[in-house]
Amino acid sequence: MSTIREHSEARLLVPSLMFIALVVAAVASLGAPLITSVATTFHVSLDSAQWTLTIALLSGAVATPVLGRLGAGPHRRVTILATLAVVVAGSALTVLPLPFAALLVGRAAQGVGLGLTALMMGVARDHLPEGRSAATIALISVVSIIGVGLGYPLAGLLTEFGGIRAAYGLGLFVTAAAFLTAWRSMPVAPEGRSAHVDVAGALVLAGGLFLVLFLASETGLWSHHLAVAVVLAIVAVLLLCGWTASELRNRTPLVDVRAVRHPAVAGANIAMFVGGIGMYLLLTLITRYAQTPHSAGYGFGLTTFVAGLVLVPFSVLGFVAGKLTPRVGMRIDAPLLLAGSAIVVGGGFVLFAAARSNVAELFVAMGVLGFGVGSFTAAMPGVILAVTPRSETSSAMSFNYVVRSVGYSLGSAIGGLVLATGTGTGHPFPNDGAYTTAALVGIAAMAITAVTSLALPRCSPETDPIEEPPGGTGRTTTP
Repeated sequence: MSTIREHSEARLLVPSLMFIALVVAAVASLGAPLITSVATTFHVSLDSAQWTLTIALLSGAVATPVLGRLGAGPHRRVTILATLAVVVAGSALTVLPLPFAALLVGRAAQGVGLGLTALMMGVARDHLPEGRSAATIALISVVSIIGVGLGYPLAGLLTEFGGIRAAYGLGLFVTAAAFLTAWRSMPVAPEGRSAHVDVAGALVLAGGLFLVLFLASETGLWSHHLAVAVVLAIVAVLLLCGWTASELRNRTPLVDVRAVRHPAVAGANIAMFVGGIGMYLLLTLITRYAQTPHSAGYGFGLTTFVAGLVLVPFSVLGFVAGKLTPRVGMRIDAPLLLAGSAIVVGGGFVLFAAARSNVAELFVAMGVLGFGVGSFTAAMPGVILAVTPRSETSSAMSFNYVVRSVGYSLGSAIGGLVLATGTGTGHPFPNDGAYTTAALVGIAAMAITAVTSLALPRCSPETDPIEEPPGGTGRTTTP
C-alpha cells in the first residue's frame, strides 16, 4: 500500500510542478501585451506603462537567488506557499480599481513568483526517481518559457473584450489555483538541510541586480543622461564584485560561488547569458514587427490578440522540443545539445532576416525560435545539475535563472537600441533595414553561444562533483 500511495503522490506531483511553473511565468508576462491598454486606462505615458513589465522582471531577478537558498533549506514548502500567497495578493492589487502605483506594486509581487521555478526543480530532484526527475526538470525549465506564449494571446483576447481588469482577473484566478495546488501537493524538504540565509549578501546582490536590470531597461537614460548611467553602472559593478568577495568568505553563502566557478557551471551560465540575449531579442523583434502598422511601409498592424497568436508556434514547438530533448540527451552530450539548439535559434534569425513579407513567415520563424529555445532550456539543467549536489539544486538553478533574466533584459534593450538607431528624426517607426541589422546581431549572439556550448567540459557526477558548500547541509549526496 505504501508503494502504491507513493506512486500516486508522484503522479500528482509532476503535473503540480508543471502547473505552478507555467502559472508564474504566464502571469509575470502579462505586462507585455497590456502596455498600451495600461497607458490608456490609467492616463500615463507608454514609458510609465512599460514598468508594468519591467518591475515584474526586476522583482523576479532579485527574489530568485533568495528563494533558491530558502528552497535549499528545511522550510521549502513554507517558502513556496508564502511566495504564492504574495503572488496572489499582488494579483488582487492588479484587479482592484486602485491607482497606477498600486498596479505597479501588484506587478512587482507577481514577479516574485518567477523565483519559484528553481524550487520546483529542487522538489522534482528530491522526490522523484532519478530517471523521471531529469525529464521533469527539463520540462519545468521549458514551461517557464512557453508560459509567455500562452499568456500573450489570452491577455490580448481578454483585454479586447473586457479591458485590462479582465486580463489581470485571469491572473488572479490561476495564481489562486496554483496556491491551492501547492498546498495539496508540495512535500516537505528532506531532513538535514541548512536554513541559514545570508541577509546582508541578499541585499547587496539585490541592489546590484536592480541597477543592472534598471540600466538595461531604461535605454533612454544612456542617451539623455550618460553621466548618471555610467555612475550607476560603476556602482552596480562594485556591488556585484563586493558581493562575490563576501560570498567566497561566507561559510553559509547565498549562492555557492565556488560551485559557480566550476568549468561546466561557469560555461553553462555564460552560454545562458549570451543565448538569453539572442533568444529574447528575436522574440521582441517578431512581436514588434507584427504590430507595426502598414503606414510604416512594412509590418502587418496586428491587434494585441492576433499578435499574441504569433507566439502560439513558439509555445507548441517549445513544448515538443522539451519533451524530445531528454530522450535525445541519452544519446548526445548536453553541451552538443546546447550548441545545436543555439544553431536552431540562429536559423530563426536567418529566416526573419530573409523572409518576413507575410504573417505566415513570422509564424515559421517563431516556431523555429520556440523549438530552439525549448531544446536549449531543457538541456541547460542537465549540464549544471550533473556536477551539483542534490541539496544545492534550487540554489544552482536560481543563479542560472538570474543570469537568464539579465540576458533577456539586455536582449530587449539591445533590440530597442538597434531599432532606435534606425529610426529617422520625426519618424515614429524604425526603417525596415533596422530589423535586419538587429537580426544580424542576434545571429552573432547565437554563434557565440554555440561556440561556448561546444567548449563546455563533458562532466559526470562521478568524476567531477561539486562539494557541498562550507557550513551547508553536511550531506555528501551527489546527483
